Amino acid sequence: MELANRTGVEEFILMGFGVGRKERFLLLVFFTILYVLTMAENLTIIILVVVDTHLARLPMYILLSNFSWLEMCYVSATVPRMLFDLASPHGTISFHSCFLQFYVFFSLGNTECLFLSAMALDRYLAICHPLRYPKIMSQDFCYVLVATCWAIGFLWHLLPVVLISKLSFCGPNIIDHFLCDPVPILSQACPPLGIAPNVYKIFMNAVVIGNVSFVVLSYSVVTSTLLKASNQGNRRKAFSTISLHLVVVTLFYGSVAEMYLTPGGESQAEVKKAVTLFYTAVTPFLNPMIYCLRNDQVKEALGRLLKKKERLLRRMVTV
Repeated sequence: MELANRTGVEEFILMGFGVGRKERFLLLVFFTILYVLTMAENLTIIILVVVDTHLARLPMYILLSNFSWLEMCYVSATVPRMLFDLASPHGTISFHSCFLQFYVFFSLGNTECLFLSAMALDRYLAICHPLRYPKIMSQDFCYVLVATCWAIGFLWHLLPVVLISKLSFCGPNIIDHFLCDPVPILSQACPPLGIAPNVYKIFMNAVVIGNVSFVVLSYSVVTSTLLKASNQGNRRKAFSTISLHLVVVTLFYGSVAEMYLTPGGESQAEVKKAVTLFYTAVTPFLNPMIYCLRNDQVKEALGRLLKKKERLLRRMVTV
């Protein structure tokens, strides 16, 4: 992807949070700990699914392990740079690095939207078509679904990023944010902006509204099916599972809609930063706990793994 800029702007200045030195230090410590815990949580889920032969065969956990890998990439696309700027405020970022972050960050966000839809499809097939579920949601189909999510996610925002990168920028080259977000970037561009802002909005609205509609429709059908079910135990277990999924969906799409689908002026700049910080740093930390907190299969797999390690340590000690 070749990025061109007619005005010769070589770097942007990320303003960050606009707080004092003491507050920056506290934020640095807090988000460093949060980042480490997020990576550890998601890596634990991946290891459990890969090591446990039972979980590795189940489509839901194939999707969940890939979702955890996605969360690790997603948080790494923004948080390390944010931590660097907290340690050295008003840090500069090169023009090409800024647009690379923009592209990777939004591509991972698109992929997350698609993964949430894929997980909704998995629950729909498992609950509404249980007899056909093993045949439809085979391992091969699941891997194709995962690859499709990644491919579409990284192709979807390629055109808007290239169009925005080719605009002229008048300056000042100051981005009032802690990452290279398209809204403050577009505010630096010289008129006329052409079709770039409209293309960006169309692509953004399409991916969010399309996936939200699919998720809402899927879980509406699932809920209707469960309400008609006669087995109280199965109904309660299924409701417990989809309720966790809905919490993750609500956290992610609620913050994204607030950030990109609602109008906001300069007075809301700090609010936008807080919302962005929530879905870039906080939700990747919460998602593993939400998915696994009441998941008996994950707890059992973790118990089996810990017992294996305990037996291995005992053998090493005896030897």
